[in-house]
Amino acid sequence: MNTESGPDEALEQAVRLRERRTSQACEELVALAARHPGHAGIAYQTAWAHDALGLEAGAVPYYERAVDGTGLAPEDRHGAFLGLGSTLRVLGRYAGARAVLERGLAEFPDDAALRTFLAMVLYNLGEARESVGLLLKVVAATGADPGLRAYAPAVVHYADRLDEVE
Repeated sequence: MNTESGPDEALEQAVRLRERRTSQACEELVALAARHPGHAGIAYQTAWAHDALGLEAGAVPYYERAVDGTGLAPEDRHGAFLGLGSTLRVLGRYAGARAVLERGLAEFPDDAALRTFLAMVLYNLGEARESVGLLLKVVAATGADPGLRAYAPAVVHYADRLDEVE
């Protein structure tokens, strides 16, 4: 492995390593991230590699470096928010997951994946009404079923009024 690579070459190397999905590749990514601690793209690839191997706790600090860093392409920044939020949820760190997902939604407000994972976190936090309401809005906005599409405005309207009766 070339240890003298520049940032662009290092990121390309990180992507290739992450795509291998092996523990050795993960170890090499950790070393690469140590050599480039301020590189958000390498941190993101390192986090993703940990997640792919089921090493969620090990992914968290790299996801945090990625979302707190600069220079990520929007698609990767979105992926870092989603990865960190979902990983924190899996680890039972619901308040942290909520904060991350809400931060991601501040940047990507209409993103269905971020909203769906936030709904799961809201459920985990005991906020079932808010969770179901959010999911109903996601379904209304993204559902392709013609019958649902016809009622999408009503679904959105009632998503925030689940307990109201007339």
